[in-house]
Amino acid sequence: MATSELSCQVSEENRECREAFWAEWKDLTLSTRPEEGCSLHEEDAQRRETYHRQGQCQALVQRSPWLVMRMGILGRGLQEYQLPYQRVLPLPIFTPTKVGAKEEHEDTPIQLQDLLAMEAALGGQCVDRQDVAEITKQLPPVVPVSKPGALHRSLSRSMSQEAQRG
Repeated sequence: MATSELSCQVSEENRECREAFWAEWKDLTLSTRPEEGCSLHEEDAQRRETYHRQGQCQALVQRSPWLVMRMGILGRGLQEYQLPYQRVLPLPIFTPTKVGAKEEHEDTPIQLQDLLAMEAALGGQCVDRQDVAEITKQLPPVVPVSKPGALHRSLSRSMSQEAQRG
């Protein structure tokens, strides 16, 4: 069976937008194959002769990047088929390389190991820990604001008092 193939290459570059496109596909395949139902076989036992003839046809397959395939016998017309969508890459981009395998974690760096050991020794307690009541004692008292002008006067007095203490 003889086969001939024709491939297509398309490339395009847009330097202004820094874009490029390149595609290659097997466009046309022409193959010679035996034609079904078209064979002749004769035998003459007296003369000890045999005659065999097989009909041949040329099958044509044309593919396109738009998922259209045309198939048929050369000279008899082509039938067009719309192929289903198929991913170009064999695996989706964002899947892990070892699907289903247990993940192997890298060892913890030495600096983090020391910090984790110190936190475990302290039991989660901070050395300089203060109660919330002690922290709120150090804060200035909260003054409820009834009028916007009252807040401005109280701030100006406190600022002048701070300046006098200075």
